[in-house]
Amino acid sequence: MEKIDIKDAYKFVGKEIEIEGWLYNKRSKGKVHFLIIRDGTGFIQAVVVKGEVEDRVFDMYDEISQESSLVIRGVVREDRRSPYKYELSVKNIELVHKAIDYPIQKKEHGIGFLLPIRHLWLRSRKQWAIMRIRYEIIKAIRDFFDKEGFILIDAPILTPSACEGTTTLFETDYFGDKAYLSQSGQLYMEAACMAHKKVYCFGPTFRAEKSKTRRHLMEFWMVEPEIAYATLDDIIEISERFITYIVERVLENKREELKILERPLELLEKISPPFPKITYSEAVKKLKEKFPDFEWGEDFGAPHETYLSTLYEKPLVITRYPKKIKAFYMKPDPENPDVVLCMDILAPEGYGEIIGGSEREDNYEKLLQRMKEEKMPVEDYKWYLDLRKYGSVPHSGFGLGLERTICWICKLEHIREAIPFPRLLEKIYP
Repeated sequence: MEKIDIKDAYKFVGKEIEIEGWLYNKRSKGKVHFLIIRDGTGFIQAVVVKGEVEDRVFDMYDEISQESSLVIRGVVREDRRSPYKYELSVKNIELVHKAIDYPIQKKEHGIGFLLPIRHLWLRSRKQWAIMRIRYEIIKAIRDFFDKEGFILIDAPILTPSACEGTTTLFETDYFGDKAYLSQSGQLYMEAACMAHKKVYCFGPTFRAEKSKTRRHLMEFWMVEPEIAYATLDDIIEISERFITYIVERVLENKREELKILERPLELLEKISPPFPKITYSEAVKKLKEKFPDFEWGEDFGAPHETYLSTLYEKPLVITRYPKKIKAFYMKPDPENPDVVLCMDILAPEGYGEIIGGSEREDNYEKLLQRMKEEKMPVEDYKWYLDLRKYGSVPHSGFGLGLERTICWICKLEHIREAIPFPRLLEKIYP
């Protein structure tokens, strides 16, 4: 008899095996008990038939409670009618630990109840599926950049200055000096791309935004590639292939998890380059059809992004936003200095921005002037300005928000389910 993972049950049809797991659910029809067992790799139905096992094993049904840990031995059978496709004809059950009064029951629970017990909520079938898809997306991200010849460079979490603006920084004491939790690794990747040409960082970032929308977290993960000698058009093309690769990987390897989430696949299967592209000015014209008071120069909010993204079946690329609403490091368009060479990519189905990127200002004097206009502490960015003094070249990059991407691919209602332990406004437990 071999000890196996549930995910490998299909390899052992007709053979007696052993599974170590937990009771996810149970039901009974008189002389037949049905136990849904999970082991972290999958779910399987275990069937206990009176007369085919010792009485003590059959009678254990009443004792075994939800989330009790078990070792079950039996023979694997194929059952195509079952949602699990395979079942286990039980020979013996060993109760490892009896769970008492497990708080998450079969009924619907509110988010206020579930969030404080996120450590248990993760065991639920849909949450299990989301985390498996999250892992696949993370692996796809790394595989994509590896095959494209990028080098992973780790950016610091503690930084001496801001990247995106000082109003959303988490501040901490650093031996008497001020330090901040990183908003982005981008500035450091700009330094690294001058050494390795194509680089990326991938890790947690922090924004102290006082926002309770379904798209915002205080702590989230972001992947940020940066490429020397790359233009805006270059990173748009890479972004299209990048997003397509991620979606294809999930469709290839995680269809069962998507099925658990009841995620329709038709639109995901249509994702392929090229994506539709419009300028910010063209987007404003479209917005005025629904938001007549929206003016050129305003930034897009969630309702605006949602509306624009629902006009297309593929991710939407919006380029050349007004200079005054974008970061200091973005390069102005030589043909229209009021806008910058930037792009955002909005996920379809109303999920908003998943990628933001730009061509960077590579001229020392122009960057310095922009920083002074923004009243930035230039001395704090001396190292960053150095990059424009010693072999400066055109370069571009972007950032993809992992959790927003998961939300779209899984079709989740709220971003808090896209990360194992969400950090929300005024919520940091567990």
